[in-house]
Amino acid sequence: MSLLLDRLKKGEILVSDGAMGTMLQDKGLKAGGCPEEWNITHPREVKAIAEAYLKAGSDIVLTNTFGGSRFKLAKFDLEAKVTEFNKAGVALAKKATVQYRGIVAASIGPTGKFMQPLGTVTEGEMYDVFREQILAQIQGGADAICIETMTSLEEISIAVKVVKENTAVPVIGTMTFDKGMQGYKTMMGVGIKEAVLGLEKEGVDIIGTNCGNGIGPMVDIVREMKKYSSKPILVHANAGVPELIDGKTCFRETPQDMAKKVSELINAGVNIIGGCCGTTPEHIRAIRNAVDVK
Repeated sequence: MSLLLDRLKKGEILVSDGAMGTMLQDKGLKAGGCPEEWNITHPREVKAIAEAYLKAGSDIVLTNTFGGSRFKLAKFDLEAKVTEFNKAGVALAKKATVQYRGIVAASIGPTGKFMQPLGTVTEGEMYDVFREQILAQIQGGADAICIETMTSLEEISIAVKVVKENTAVPVIGTMTFDKGMQGYKTMMGVGIKEAVLGLEKEGVDIIGTNCGNGIGPMVDIVREMKKYSSKPILVHANAGVPELIDGKTCFRETPQDMAKKVSELINAGVNIIGGCCGTTPEHIRAIRNAVDVK
């Protein structure tokens, strides 16, 4: 059994890391730039982000590979760099964990493409795109694969299938839900029950939700997920809902705001808690302290 699943089986509440994109921007990544290219051009800065989260108390760090698929990198004319960028991104995170008991989960985000019949991409093409990225991450030494911020059940199901058919590492599958008149659904109309049952059918090891919400609504989402699954549950909440202030995107939830909800999340059934957009090492340190107190 992997270290990740073994620790969860023992009943540990694990702490994940926080945002990558906003941290890169603080280090100089320009708006519209390619974050994954920094794995080659700015390796020290990328490694330093992982180290900061580990120092703050993260048990798990994600890699700077969220947009590392061929489809995403093609927007920068960098589609030939999939293997290089993904291997490097994982390797940097692995180096950061040397002095910590850290687990590296390679990040995979949406491809930005629609599958047939909504779009032009076939199931086989989507499979191949995910396989290329995932195999590069395995070569880099990933301990797990985290497929995150998904809104299409078809797309995330293919990605989970690729992990299961081509690797021996655990796979985490998380979707982004928004609350509407009919409850929580993804942008593509996938409800929580449908998402959980669909991911379990593909053999996902850990289910979860990330982005889209501050930490408060995540309590309700976890409770709902728990109705349909006995799998470990991961939450990566934003530091609140993004607001545009003086032309800049801001997230107002403080580390203390997020820490106050940790106990509720644990009581609801969460097993891994981390952050998404707007969260920092300070947010993760507050979450770590709250988990330890609980």
